[in-house]
Amino acid sequence: MIKIAIVGPESTGKSALAQSLALHYQTSWVPEVARSFLENLGRGYSEFDVEKIAHNQLAKEEEMEKKANELLFCDTTLLVIKIWMLHAYNHCPDWIVKSVESRPYDLYLLCDIDLLWQPDALREHPNHREFFRNWYENELKQLEVKFEWVTGLGDIRLQNAISIIDHYMHPTEEKTVR
Repeated sequence: MIKIAIVGPESTGKSALAQSLALHYQTSWVPEVARSFLENLGRGYSEFDVEKIAHNQLAKEEEMEKKANELLFCDTTLLVIKIWMLHAYNHCPDWIVKSVESRPYDLYLLCDIDLLWQPDALREHPNHREFFRNWYENELKQLEVKFEWVTGLGDIRLQNAISIIDHYMHPTEEKTVR
């Protein structure tokens, strides 16, 4: 099974992309657990809550892995939670850091900030998108994992991601980026 992680700052189309890619490749995807958790929390979140989200994200990934075919798309990973913890609390539990390092994905799609910010009650950092984009890039480079930038507006973003994935799965084919 090829596991593809979709990461990046808030409001960069990760959820829509994960869902659309799963539909295109007729497979399963792992939704972002944090969104539903926080929508049902009824209060501000705590460090304990973020750690619980991390456990739930891993459990959801393991559940969906059993349902996937050749590909599994993960809308967020513990890398996202690691960055969240470091930014919000200036530290991250060792088990999350170790999980990020020991649970690599075959390919990371790093969503760029070329989409307009879409406000919602759960998004916190509309003015820090470039800061977070750079942080994600640095983390991925430090992990020495395979990652590709996903750019483009609307359907072009999806087509660019499909091209990246097809090229990853069949490296002899030319990658088409729009």
